[in-house]
Amino acid sequence: MGKNLIQQARGKGGPTYRAPSFRYKGAAKHNRLTAETVQGEVLDLIHCQGHSAPLAQVHYNSGETCLVLAPEGMKVGQTVQSGPETEVMPGNTAQLMNIPEGTVVFNIEAIPGDGGKFVRASGTFAKVIGRFKDSVIVQLPSKKRKSFNPRCRASIGVVAGGGRTEKPFLRAGTKYFKMKAKNKLWPKISGSAQNAVDHPFGNKRTSRKSKARPISRNAPPGRKVGMIAARRTGRRKR
Repeated sequence: MGKNLIQQARGKGGPTYRAPSFRYKGAAKHNRLTAETVQGEVLDLIHCQGHSAPLAQVHYNSGETCLVLAPEGMKVGQTVQSGPETEVMPGNTAQLMNIPEGTVVFNIEAIPGDGGKFVRASGTFAKVIGRFKDSVIVQLPSKKRKSFNPRCRASIGVVAGGGRTEKPFLRAGTKYFKMKAKNKLWPKISGSAQNAVDHPFGNKRTSRKSKARPISRNAPPGRKVGMIAARRTGRRKR
């Protein structure tokens, strides 16, 4: 009798693969889109296991209190701004059409008012490299250039928590508990390292570590792994 593949077990939605979102402090996004510039005060800097960067709890004079991604240098009691007439200072939120070229930004909106979708990981930043009438060109951390709506908002500065990936885990157990905090699957093992009952590529022979081969596009779910409907395989002859 066979077993479900890992990707099939994840799709079932059991507690093993379900993120513990009830422990998260909340969604980190910009304040509501307003026509006038509002000022806010940083009440606290908090840690959330659902985010790699520290979060700042900001209370705006419009009465709204929200969580935002904290930039480097932010401190409790600092005053921040959000709106069309915002100063270009770290921690403030402004529309891309009002941000000068060469400014580093983070948490960029994909659609005006969605709260921010791009450049949110700790230590990351993007750069505004071009402004046009109907678009703003931003260079993302991957060095890819993307065009945004000029009315999309972004925060000024660099996301706090940089250097997080430079500290080694040293122990497999430390890595395990780090991934368990978000219910991420770890360690990830290849199909060839599994038993034959757990994966189509698995076997117990040590001299042959894999049974990888092309598979039909119409194969059943438990067998549809590896080179799915490959047009060609092997080394290309020159």
